[in-house]
Amino acid sequence: MKREAAKTEATLGLRERNKLDKLERIKSAAAELFAKKGFDAATTREIAEGAKVGLGTLFLYAQDKRDIVFLIFNDELDRITDEAFASVDADASFTDQLSKSFGVFYRAFSKNIPLSRILLKELVFFSQGMQARRFYEGRTRTINCITRLVEEALNSGKIVSDEKPEFISRNIFFLYAGAVRWWIAEERPSLARGIADLKRVFTFQVNGLKAAPEKAAKTKRKTAAPR
Repeated sequence: MKREAAKTEATLGLRERNKLDKLERIKSAAAELFAKKGFDAATTREIAEGAKVGLGTLFLYAQDKRDIVFLIFNDELDRITDEAFASVDADASFTDQLSKSFGVFYRAFSKNIPLSRILLKELVFFSQGMQARRFYEGRTRTINCITRLVEEALNSGKIVSDEKPEFISRNIFFLYAGAVRWWIAEERPSLARGIADLKRVFTFQVNGLKAAPEKAAKTKRKTAAPR
């Protein structure tokens, strides 16, 4: 009985290793092909050939070519999210906390600009496919991490707002999502300049935009309905 159990365990272990090996070959072949030919020119058949797997096997891991992009990034993005929010300095300002956390994402994207552009520029609203669903689950996890930061900032008095933390965190994520795409679209994205600009965006958001009292009063008088 013990011998049969050990044999079964060894077989399952071998299958799992083979599966992981195929996964890594697919991710590597796709990343190389996208960097070489671009997203539009690359084909799933070429990716399968580069990974030395059948086309049917490829589609067991990703639904289509766009889904393969998410396949490449998902594990890394989970790791990045953990790193970004693992050790936030409680004494730092709220804008510094946000800038440092999202700076981790910027540094990761800067390591492979062409591939990061495909993810950030071309797949903004694409949500079909098994890997795409996992990507958006990861996005939700990131927003939840921001929510915890917001709650701590509200409780400590670093920021003041009547809005719910969930709404504030979603707004912050929208700012990051726009800023990182603006940065990655530059001809030669500068990591330092990108993070500095992101901090500027966050600072502006936290400080707010309000009309001066006198100007606000004048505007109100001008727009008042005649009696």
